[in-house]
Amino acid sequence: MTRTELLVFLRRHSLGVIATTSPEGDPQAAVVGIATSDRFELIFDTLAETRKVKNLRHSPRIACVIGWDEEQSVQYEGVADEPRGFELERLKRYYFGQFPDGPARQAWPGITYFRIRPTWIRYSDYRDNDTVVAEFSGTELLDA
Repeated sequence: MTRTELLVFLRRHSLGVIATTSPEGDPQAAVVGIATSDRFELIFDTLAETRKVKNLRHSPRIACVIGWDEEQSVQYEGVADEPRGFELERLKRYYFGQFPDGPARQAWPGITYFRIRPTWIRYSDYRDNDTVVAEFSGTELLDA
């Protein structure tokens, strides 16, 4: 799988399951609507007072599973932050492309956006009973 094929796969999906750790160390999971930038950043919006936001602010390391259609999936690890200014506006373009109702949700009180920057991505394909795996990390994810 090439970098371009991975990006196409990720952009076919608008939902992911993210795993975080609570401040007490307990595992937590949530389904989020995601969009993917050209740099493989995942972007999602949420209400600022949710459990997942508190978890991400406490410990920004994150794991995410995307897809499982036709026995294909992506396992994604990264670090989350809340972009501001130009970076936030850049990422919103991707998000609003994936979710046309995104601008309307901006008006909700307490909405915030998170970006997850990848540190490691693994694509798995089990369609032919032979596991096809492609892994990407480091500069492979950053070179645009």
